[in-house]
Amino acid sequence: MTESSMYDAENKDYLATGGRIFDIQRYSVHDGIGIRTIVFLKGCILRCRWCCNPESQSREIEIMKQADGRQKTVGEDVTVADVMKIVEQDRIYYRRSMGGLTLSGGECLLQPEFARDLLHAAKDAGFSTAIESMARVKYSVIESVLPYLDQYLMDIKHIDAAKHEQFTGKDNALILENARRTAESGKCELIIRTPVIPTFNDTPQEIGEIASFASSLPGVRYMHILPYHRLGYDKYVGLGRPYPMGDLPTPGIEKMRELKAAVEKTGLTCIIGG
Repeated sequence: MTESSMYDAENKDYLATGGRIFDIQRYSVHDGIGIRTIVFLKGCILRCRWCCNPESQSREIEIMKQADGRQKTVGEDVTVADVMKIVEQDRIYYRRSMGGLTLSGGECLLQPEFARDLLHAAKDAGFSTAIESMARVKYSVIESVLPYLDQYLMDIKHIDAAKHEQFTGKDNALILENARRTAESGKCELIIRTPVIPTFNDTPQEIGEIASFASSLPGVRYMHILPYHRLGYDKYVGLGRPYPMGDLPTPGIEKMRELKAAVEKTGLTCIIGG
């Protein structure tokens, strides 16, 4: 038995690590390999105008009014052990589908110890691991989760720094730098994901620029393009916040196929949706 495996077998202190989540979604098939349980961590540094989970942005526990008039508390403090009790319930489905645990948000890496220890626990349990993240954190945070990570689904929303800041509140320099450093580490599969947002990045040129960058990263073979939708609208209403995207339509299938073709010109395999 190696020193590392002895630690895993004999010391489970990381199961007591605490964090704040706002949802756990079981039986997902769009956020990593196979059937997965997605844990949504609260808190995000970006303020994307199209965010479909506005309740994820603040780290604070919030009250959201639902469509039926009832109030819902958004945010819960839990430990790694609490989460793993739920994740373990679907072990049989993970085994059959090569599935496992995915961390999302918000931005899961803004709770670095909690994210790391959740992934650690999942790997100890024999599950595959993935995160959905925009990587605007110190690279040392990313390094801390790489030993326990199989797939990194990294959001890259735009190549132009000014336009990125205009629509999300922050520039993209650190995101692009971390994408390259993560790819060069070779320690996990890196897949680039891009939400397709009308007025922001829904042209073949803009998507093609992201794809060109992605194709330059060592080992990157896939890019997902995700059509904008208005499914978060009611959440903004429930939080008493204006919906920033107005009545912009969802991109149609022909538009998405056009953008898919722009991606595949770079040699990447493009998947519409997750």
